[in-house]
Amino acid sequence: MTGSEDSPAFRLAYVPGVTPSKWVRIWNERLPHIPLTLNQVPAAEVCEALRRGEADAGFVRLPVDWDDLSAIPLYEETTVVVIPKDHLFAAADEVAVTDLAEEVVLHPLDDTLAWEQPPGRPAVGRPATTADAVELVAAGIGVLIVPQSLARLHHRRDLTYRTITDVPTSRVALSWPQEATTDLVEDLIGIVRGRTVNSTRGRRTEPEPKAKRPEKGATRRQQPPGGRGAGRTAGKPSAKNARRGSGGAKGGKPRRRP
Repeated sequence: MTGSEDSPAFRLAYVPGVTPSKWVRIWNERLPHIPLTLNQVPAAEVCEALRRGEADAGFVRLPVDWDDLSAIPLYEETTVVVIPKDHLFAAADEVAVTDLAEEVVLHPLDDTLAWEQPPGRPAVGRPATTADAVELVAAGIGVLIVPQSLARLHHRRDLTYRTITDVPTSRVALSWPQEATTDLVEDLIGIVRGRTVNSTRGRRTEPEPKAKRPEKGATRRQQPPGGRGAGRTAGKPSAKNARRGSGGAKGGKPRRRP
């Protein structure tokens, strides 16, 4: 069974910042006969791609619409502020959100953080993408708050970042359409949760070996009826019978010759 009727491969989408290489490696080891294809999709579009059947599963950023999508939260990211290397904040180990009160904070349209109200002073306009916002930070227009993985993805030699406290965080999850929970989706769930190949909660790729039958003559010797005493009587003559002799007649008298 494959992830799609029309495709021999399992199609996995992932949002920018997520690095699925570890899970892909395990997939290839366990399911070498099912190719895994990867497709990076913008965070704002990945859920629609799953609904349209363009991917069998995807690494997404929460929240998702639980009415038609299933999701397993995997981890929570650290939030950082991206700044020029010569910025005052570069001398600190971490920054408090209140420290940004007088800073211009860029808020791109593809922002992945669920703000009630972004901190700092708003820019004149909102950049279209996080990549565009990073370019504006480099130009000295403002600062940018993003998950740490996105700061690493858009790394520039003239920029750095610092952990920022008291701000929303981004959670990454594995998601798929509820009506398409296939065997291969279950296999992927087992991989991202760290289950072993023979985990009882996952599918087995190979049948269990049958128990070996005991060899002839290796069966356990059973005691005869009557317990241990009966066993000794059957295997060794008693003292009374020993006096009779091996050829004695009943009663103990010797047999006459004719």
